[in-house]
Amino acid sequence: MNTTLTTCPYCGTGCNFYLLHDDIGQLTGLEPAANHPVTRGQLCVKGWNAHAFVGHPDRLQTPLIRKNGQLQPTDWQTALDLLHDKLRTIATRQGPDSLMFLSSAKVSNEENYLLMKLARAGYGTNNIDHCARLCHSSTVTGLVETLGSGAMTNSLSCFAETDLIFVIGSNTTEQHPLIGSRILQAVQQGAQLIVADSRRIRLSQHADLHLRHQNGSDIALLNGMMRHISQEGLEDRTFITQRTENFSALQQALEPFTPEYVATITGLSSQQIMDAARLFAEADRAMIVYAMGITQHSHGVDNVRAVSNLALLTGNLGRPGTGINPLRGQNNVQGACDMGALPDVYTGYQRVADPQIREKFSAAWGVPLPETPGQMSTHAIEAAAAGKLCGMLVLGENPVVSDANQTLVYQAFEKLDFLAVIDIFMTETAQLADLVLPAACYAERDGTFTSTERRVQRGRKAVEPPGQARADWQIIAELLRRCGLKGDYTDPAEIMNEIASLTPSYGGIEYSRLEGEGLQWPCSDNTDPGTPILHTRTCTRGKGHFSPVTYRPPQEMPDLEFPLLLNTGRTAFHWHTGSMTRRSHLLDREERQAFVEINPTDAEKYQLAERQQLKVTSRRGSVSVRARLTERVPPGQVFIPFHFAESAANVLTNNALDPESGIPEFKVCAVRIEAC
Repeated sequence: MNTTLTTCPYCGTGCNFYLLHDDIGQLTGLEPAANHPVTRGQLCVKGWNAHAFVGHPDRLQTPLIRKNGQLQPTDWQTALDLLHDKLRTIATRQGPDSLMFLSSAKVSNEENYLLMKLARAGYGTNNIDHCARLCHSSTVTGLVETLGSGAMTNSLSCFAETDLIFVIGSNTTEQHPLIGSRILQAVQQGAQLIVADSRRIRLSQHADLHLRHQNGSDIALLNGMMRHISQEGLEDRTFITQRTENFSALQQALEPFTPEYVATITGLSSQQIMDAARLFAEADRAMIVYAMGITQHSHGVDNVRAVSNLALLTGNLGRPGTGINPLRGQNNVQGACDMGALPDVYTGYQRVADPQIREKFSAAWGVPLPETPGQMSTHAIEAAAAGKLCGMLVLGENPVVSDANQTLVYQAFEKLDFLAVIDIFMTETAQLADLVLPAACYAERDGTFTSTERRVQRGRKAVEPPGQARADWQIIAELLRRCGLKGDYTDPAEIMNEIASLTPSYGGIEYSRLEGEGLQWPCSDNTDPGTPILHTRTCTRGKGHFSPVTYRPPQEMPDLEFPLLLNTGRTAFHWHTGSMTRRSHLLDREERQAFVEINPTDAEKYQLAERQQLKVTSRRGSVSVRARLTERVPPGQVFIPFHFAESAANVLTNNALDPESGIPEFKVCAVRIEAC
C-alpha cells in the first residue's frame, strides 16, 4: 500500500491526511496525519470519507460540446479552440466586460492565480470572482477597513490559551468539527463559552450563556454589549488610547443601544445582554469566532465591523488566545481571495485601481491591464438575467444550487450566449453549459491551499485522473497560450514562484518550505518563519479603526402571508452543493434528502406531523421537503440545509445584496408552510 500526504478538500480547517492507494492507482482509504498541528491524528466524518467520491462512476472523463441541444464528446484540441474562440469573439464584439469568470475555493492557489491572470491579461476584464462572494466577502470588506487585513487574526492553537470564546453565527461542531473539538477542549480546561445563535446547536449545550437572538439582529446585540461594557468601565482604555482611532464616534453611535432597547430587537432579556457583556469584557483573553451566520446578510459588512469594534474595545487583538476568527467554509476560500480571484484586487489584495500596482502586474505579464474594477459574481448574475452579460467561464462552482434566488440564476444562464464549465462532475450548472471540460480532483493533482488560519499547505497527487480529465492549471495554461501569454508552466511549483514574486505576503512561500506544517502568511521572504498571530504591535493599517454601525432590519421579515422566518445552512454530513459528499456512500446514507426543522409549537399550530411531506414557499418559489419536528429551532423559525438540488433551499432565499460586499441575505427570508 502506498501513501500520499495531502490536504483535505472540504472545509477551511486545513486538516492533512495520507491517501492510501494500491499499485494500480486505486484509492483504498486514508489515515489522518498524526503529527500535523491542525489534524493531530483526528478527522471529521467528511474527512474520513474524502477518498470515496474520487473514483465515482459519475466522474467527467471527456470534453463535451453541445450540439443539437445535447452535450456530446469531443477532443481537447477542439474543445479548447472553441472555448478560446467564443471568449475572444465575445470580448471583441461586445467588449471584454461582457465576459465573466468564476473561479473556485475548491481549486488550488496556483489555479486561482492562473484564472485571474487569464481574465485580466488574456481577455482584458476584471470580471473575476468566486464563491467568497457568497460566504466571506463581508469579512474581507469589514476587516480590511477596521484592521487592514481581511483574514483570521489568530491561529487554531490559540484555543488552548484563551479564557473565553464567543461563538456567533457559527455551528462550529458540525461545519468545522475539528475546530469545534478545540472549543470543547478549551471549555473542559476552564474557558468560558458564549454562544449566540437562534438555533440550539450542539455547542450551546456546553455554553455558560446561550443567546437565542432573532436572526438578523446581530448588530443590536453587539452594540448593546459594547454600550454596557463602556457604561461599566470595562473597556481596555490603554489599548484604545495606544492602538485605535475614532473611539469617540463609536461611543456616540452606541448611546441608543440600551439593554432595554436591544431586548426589543433581539428577543433576549436585558439581563442576558448585560451578562454577555460582562463575561466577555472581564476575560483577560477572549476569542471571537464567527462564520456565515454573521456574514450572509444584507448588512453583513456592518456585522463584521461590529465584531471588530468589540475586539478593539476590549483589547482582544494581537495576543495569543484572542482575536477575530472568521471560519472559512471551503478548503481554499482564503487562498482564492489571496490569489486575487476578486474583481477589485490582484494577489495579496493589491488594488487594480492603483496605477503603480497595475503597472507591476502589467510588466510581469507583458500586456496592458484594465483599470476599472470588475463585477461581483452576484451582480454578474443580475446582469446576465438582464441580457447585459454574454459569456461566462465557471471553474469548479455550482451557482445554480449555491446562489440565492435560484429562479433568477436559471434565467441568467439561459440568456448567456455562451457558458463553459470546468468541473469533476456533471453539476446542475454544467448541465446548462455549451461546453464542459473534465477536471482532475484534489487527489489527482499538485498544488497549494490556504486554510482559515492563513496556513499555506501542499496538496499532492496520489492517483491519475479518470479518462481524459486534466488538472485545472493545465487547462488554464492552454488558454493562456492561445491568448499569447506565458502558459508553458512545468508544474504548480513554478506557478507559485511567479505568485511569490508579485505578492509581498507570499514572498517567502516556495514548495521546498512547505513540507510538514506549511507556512502562515504573511511570509515576506525565504528566511521568514511565517506569522501565527496578526496585529501584534500595530494593525496592518496602522491603528485599529472603530467603525460605528447602527441596526438595520433584514430586507424581508415574516408577515401575514409568509409568517415564518427561514434560516439556511449545512449539516454535519454534507458540504456545499453536495456534488462530492452525496457521492460518498457512507455520508449519503446518513442524510439522503432535504428536511425542514420546525418547532413543535408551530407544527401544532399548522397541524403538521413528523416526516410529513411539506411545501415551503417564499416570494421567489416553492420546494417540497420532509418535516423534522425539533426544539432546535425557536417558534416562528424554520431551517433547511442547502445541499440538496432536488429540494434546493436557494429556490426560496432572498437575493437582496449587501451594498458594499454584494453578499446575498441567505440567513433571513419569509416563508409559509403547508402540507403537500
